[in-house]
Amino acid sequence: MILDWKLAVGFLTRWPVRLPDQIPPGAMARSLWLFPVVGGVIGAIVAAIYDLAHHALPEWPSAALALTAGVILTGALHEDGLADCADGFGGGRDKDAKLAIMRDSRIGAYGTLALILSVLLRASALTTLHHPDAALLIAHCLSRTTLPVVMRLTPPATATGLAASVGRPSWLVSAVALAIGSGLTVCFYRAQALSPLVAAIVAASLVSLLARRHIGGYSGDVLGATEQIVQISILLSIVPLP
Repeated sequence: MILDWKLAVGFLTRWPVRLPDQIPPGAMARSLWLFPVVGGVIGAIVAAIYDLAHHALPEWPSAALALTAGVILTGALHEDGLADCADGFGGGRDKDAKLAIMRDSRIGAYGTLALILSVLLRASALTTLHHPDAALLIAHCLSRTTLPVVMRLTPPATATGLAASVGRPSWLVSAVALAIGSGLTVCFYRAQALSPLVAAIVAASLVSLLARRHIGGYSGDVLGATEQIVQISILLSIVPLP
């Protein structure tokens, strides 16, 4: 359990963790059940930053500071994946070309636009919510919940790379992650929990289908894009209607 926690924290954040010299085979895949918990912790910290900022600032700068805190905590891990997927899917002619573009560290027009839209959509959603702190916690938790599920239900695009090195989680690991993420959502939103849960499922499913079509499965970049698109979808799903 301690190793699972260290692996999950080390993978999803920039927080320094001390790992053993020898990591058992498959340990990273087994640790994925803790992704919702780590996501919830990230969300709680981001929510606290928003609350602190909002004591002195209006909604927009408070939302921008909260999103900045999330980027710092994760090292822009998921934003990088979103940008790479946008560039690869938008600019490549075939699977090999798309994967080559996604491996390129440079960012193109599609990736730049995807990042701008991601920040604008999340920030604008936060400015309209009655309880942005709870929304941030759930959005970060549930968006990480979808990752082991996508990895279980979608084949890897290649036999190499970060996602392939992690390995595919078992059905049990994916089910436990889903139970934790769904349980936390119900605890915070109760009768209104259906909207963020459905938004997460639909968004993750669409990204998975898109990844299958473009590159034949998931990669580390696809998982990053999944987290971002699911997070956006969750926040938009709980925006109050006019």
